[in-house]
Amino acid sequence: MHYSIVTIQILLADAGNRRRRRGSARVGIKDVAERAGVSVGTVSNVLNRPEIVSDTAARRVRDAIAELGFVRNEPARQLRTGGSRTLAYVVLDAANPFFTDVAAGVEEVAAELGLSVFLCNSRQSAERQTSYLEVLGEQRALGALVTPVGPGTDGLLVPDEQGMPLVLVDRHDPDGKFCSASVDDVLGGELAVRHLLDNGHRRIAFIGGPLSIGQVADRHAGAARAARAGGGELASIETAAMTAAEGRGAGQRLLGIPAAERPTAAFCANDLLALGLLQELAQRGVRVPDEIAIVGYDDIEFAETATVPLSSIRQPRHRLGRTATKLLLRERSEGAEHRHEQVRFEPELVVRSSSAARRNPGDG
Repeated sequence: MHYSIVTIQILLADAGNRRRRRGSARVGIKDVAERAGVSVGTVSNVLNRPEIVSDTAARRVRDAIAELGFVRNEPARQLRTGGSRTLAYVVLDAANPFFTDVAAGVEEVAAELGLSVFLCNSRQSAERQTSYLEVLGEQRALGALVTPVGPGTDGLLVPDEQGMPLVLVDRHDPDGKFCSASVDDVLGGELAVRHLLDNGHRRIAFIGGPLSIGQVADRHAGAARAARAGGGELASIETAAMTAAEGRGAGQRLLGIPAAERPTAAFCANDLLALGLLQELAQRGVRVPDEIAIVGYDDIEFAETATVPLSSIRQPRHRLGRTATKLLLRERSEGAEHRHEQVRFEPELVVRSSSAARRNPGDG
């Protein structure tokens, strides 16, 4: 079976020094210890348990590694110790900048401890998600961060069965079977629709899907709750995926609604959908926000630089990645004493031109 895994590697040795030493004898851990003026055990601790080594000794070892171009023999080390210095993040869609931003937070924490990170793309497929987790377990990865495909956790491997801890990212675990770092997506949906209601819109479209994705379902639930509380109407346009292409298709369906019944605003379940919708409306000559206002979700970098700067619900992307990684490492170190922890952040509404207040609030 073939698995496509994009790797983000944190290298302990300077690449230029390694290239200059190609063809020479392999540098060993004893050579590093001699150059750094420390014991072999200290070098081993820097490579495997850097948190117990003094800053001065660790710096000397790392300088020696860079000077000598030392590259550790990771497969051999795993055979000796039965463990790994790699962890993985299984994302829903690697093409979505939101997940690459979260992965950057993961990498930051991993880099501080000299770990490697595998970025695995499930493409919203439960089968691919399961395949990746099985492979990671077979490879004895340090642990895995997962943004689950489904709304629940039934399809995930139980850590005790695989011997590999799992932490959920961007998804809360109400059952407490896993640690999680997430954002209150129900609140995010409420913030978006409440903002549109405050700007005079009464007919609002929710664009996103499939609703089997937990985050989408939560954002829709929050949007529906805000619409009911504010006396608005929420029409749902479900998409097959969370992509710009699906956003353009949703725009076509939205404009197919008779003008007298058409929503005057749209809340999209992520920014890629919102940007696709914005593109379709622009091509059809529909003015944003005068005729249709738009709010997205995630606040990716492209949101602010769109032709019409996009209002969006901001998630703390880097903090999600950093927090989830720390939870994973804590669970790994605590073993049987560990108690699962659920960390939940609050989203923030960022208002830009795409959802400016209506000129005639009574029209919608």
